[in-house]
Amino acid sequence: MKLTKIHNLILVLFLGYLNSFSQQVNIPLTNIDVLHYHFFIAVNDSTNVIKATAKIEIEFLKESDLISLNFIRKNKDNKGMLVSDVQQDGVSVTFKQTKNYLNISVSNSKVKQKSIFKITYAGIPKDGLIISKNMYGDRTFFGDNWPNRAQNWLPCVDYLSDKAYVDFYITAPAHYQVIANGSLKEQTNLNKKYTLYHWQSSVPLPTDVMVIGIAKFAVQHLGKIKNIPVSSWVYPQNKEAGFYDYAQAEKILLYFQKTIAPYPFKKLANVQSKTRFGGMENASNIFYYEKSVTGKRKHEDLLAHEIAHQWFGDSVTETDWPHLWLNEGFATYLTNTYLESTYGKEVLETRLKSQRKKIIAFSKKWQKPVVDFNTENLMRLLNPNSYEKGAWFLHMLRRKLGDVIFYKTLKIYYNTYQLKNADTEDFQTVAEQVSGKNLEVFFNQWLYKSGQPKLNVKWQNKHKKVHLTINQVQSSKTIFTFPLSIKFTFKDNSSLVKTFNIGHKKEAFKFSSDKELVKIKLDPNTDLLFEEGFINK
Repeated sequence: MKLTKIHNLILVLFLGYLNSFSQQVNIPLTNIDVLHYHFFIAVNDSTNVIKATAKIEIEFLKESDLISLNFIRKNKDNKGMLVSDVQQDGVSVTFKQTKNYLNISVSNSKVKQKSIFKITYAGIPKDGLIISKNMYGDRTFFGDNWPNRAQNWLPCVDYLSDKAYVDFYITAPAHYQVIANGSLKEQTNLNKKYTLYHWQSSVPLPTDVMVIGIAKFAVQHLGKIKNIPVSSWVYPQNKEAGFYDYAQAEKILLYFQKTIAPYPFKKLANVQSKTRFGGMENASNIFYYEKSVTGKRKHEDLLAHEIAHQWFGDSVTETDWPHLWLNEGFATYLTNTYLESTYGKEVLETRLKSQRKKIIAFSKKWQKPVVDFNTENLMRLLNPNSYEKGAWFLHMLRRKLGDVIFYKTLKIYYNTYQLKNADTEDFQTVAEQVSGKNLEVFFNQWLYKSGQPKLNVKWQNKHKKVHLTINQVQSSKTIFTFPLSIKFTFKDNSSLVKTFNIGHKKEAFKFSSDKELVKIKLDPNTDLLFEEGFINK
């Protein structure tokens, strides 16, 4: 997902506000594996109540008398879901709803056995399915599940590592159109008032990207890019502007198909929506915030970020939340490389410098590593560590391995884990296998330690030699190991770039020079994540 500028500011200042959107880590449900969800959902215009039936095919991983699904019960404010009936393979079973779980008594739960549970329920979604009005005053229904908000309207295992197939059967007033994951299998006018839509995903998905969108849409079909249908779904009131803006998806999709791998889903639909984020990478139908439509193509980077997620985040999904950088860092850096490919390396350097400043500013407030096992408020993981620092890690890895090996690593990592889950160790293993390098120190210092180097540099020119002293003065205890390039500019306007390998708190170097040195510049090619302290002659 991509955060708007407003969200970015909030996240940097995150105290207080984020707690209002607190989403805590679920405990993984280890006794079952969900294979397939079928959600039958009816919405209406007279109330916000949804009426629904879920048919969930599960496989037992352990013999169990009880299984639990994440599901938010109806509360005193009349928000949440109330279950009226549960059946296992056509036979009614007992169940109990707690605040956050639907507990179901089961029978015949042998290991490897499969059962279908039918759950009938209704209620007003507390969250997850956002029923509201759009910027033009029209009623809309948009799923917005990240990180684990699907359980507010869908009984499920709301956890990243339990991927499943999903079918949505949506009955909605006939004046709406419905978008959801996968391919449209059926559209039937039930009567003059209601239409049934059936959308089906042909590949397993994590619950955070299983969504529906119901609204009055103008839809433009842009054709196929390497056999993938691309479409734009926008509000009718800004149809021309929306079609113009979202059409940029064609060239973005082509770039990632060429750079990474074939597109993993059956379609790419870009949807104007009510998501709370700048964009949300729902699989095969990306939701963008309402004001992403400008008619001036101001958000090409937003489209690139969310489309990159279709490979990294939706197809290859992190095993657990501490590894969120494998999702957001990848999308952030691949947005950079897309813009580099389209507009030149100067754009890449400009973005990297801006992202570096953001990382440094954030590190002064939040002293935690990129792979953060201790933060339980999942919204707090939406920070520059996961996005910009994750991207900078990939940039430094690219410089360390070289372009050919770096992109080969991305392709092999993707092909190895497509439609599966992976963690940081998995990515490191692939990078080491492809490159033939031991990357333990590199991964450890940049991803598992907090902060980045802060460098104080002294230099002098005497006796036809340049003398350098480089000190790491960062507040963290980590002493980083890295190559540092320095540009030396001489009085005759000539220059020289030399690279020094840094591995200690204090390093001293010297080299011969007949010319008078007038200034130095650290990291002239924007290759290193670091903070510049003082540079003194």
